[in-house]
Amino acid sequence: MILKHLLMGICRPTIAAILIGSAVYAEDVPQRQIALTFDDAPLSDGIWMSGPERTQLLIENLRIAGVSEAMFLVLTGNIVSDADADRLRAYTEAGHTLANHSHTHPWLRDTDPEIYLKDVDQASDVLSGYDAVAPFFRFPYLDEGDTRERRLEVVQGLQRRSLANAYVTVDTYDWYLQVLVNEAVEAGHLIDMDILGAVYVDILLRGVTHYDDLAQVYLGRSPRHVLLLHENDLAALFVPDLVAALEAEGWDIISAREAYEDPIADQRPDTQFNGQGRVAAIARAAGAHRRILVPQVEEEDVLRDLFLRNGLLPAPSHTE
Repeated sequence: MILKHLLMGICRPTIAAILIGSAVYAEDVPQRQIALTFDDAPLSDGIWMSGPERTQLLIENLRIAGVSEAMFLVLTGNIVSDADADRLRAYTEAGHTLANHSHTHPWLRDTDPEIYLKDVDQASDVLSGYDAVAPFFRFPYLDEGDTRERRLEVVQGLQRRSLANAYVTVDTYDWYLQVLVNEAVEAGHLIDMDILGAVYVDILLRGVTHYDDLAQVYLGRSPRHVLLLHENDLAALFVPDLVAALEAEGWDIISAREAYEDPIADQRPDTQFNGQGRVAAIARAAGAHRRILVPQVEEEDVLRDLFLRNGLLPAPSHTE
């Protein structure tokens, strides 16, 4: 059972609370839709399970959750063995889709565009040996460069390669939650898995709500959302709980390919504020202040405090 109110104490006003009087905010919205995407596949062995074990559990739990097609953004540099390649084939055999997430996961802001695109090409060459590869590319770190010129050069290069931007609309810090779990396990801390699952789901739901509220204000509607997750142990363990919680709040789980048919796919804001996803970029281009674009559940000190208050990390020792 999902525990409630685990994140009490987060007091930053929501987008809806700040801008509830806006003429474009819609109180009643139609059925909301969201797609699940998993970055950096195939990730190496985790704190609790090997890579192959994680893949099998994630496939099984997606089936249990009723998710017929998720998208796995492949970091092809992670394919270092036949077992890694088999994991990607297992995803496609289960009905899921692969897409390009680069070969070496570079920051565009630190990389020459020509070299960056060669890295994309290397990943495409590797992916050509797999089935069910969709023509999408997701920028590592959601980093589209530090200058307009750098961004546009790569965007145009991707267009020449017929690769669409696998943008997200809901950013998350799920990778940092895994970092905190790893820290706790390595310290020998006993983790209550029910509480961990509840905290994990509650944090992600708050992120979904934040970005959907933002969309209501700056788009006047709820788009077909794309949720950013990572192919880690937490996702494999708790995706049924996450999906159940989303559905309980009125969300319909769709495929990423369906989500990328939303008109927001053609809204390409001319901004360098892209690291929070497409909805936040649109809001920023429209003049939104940065302080309302990043939810508190993407702040590392807030997440660490939540883990401590819920007993998921060992209490810090105090020495005189």
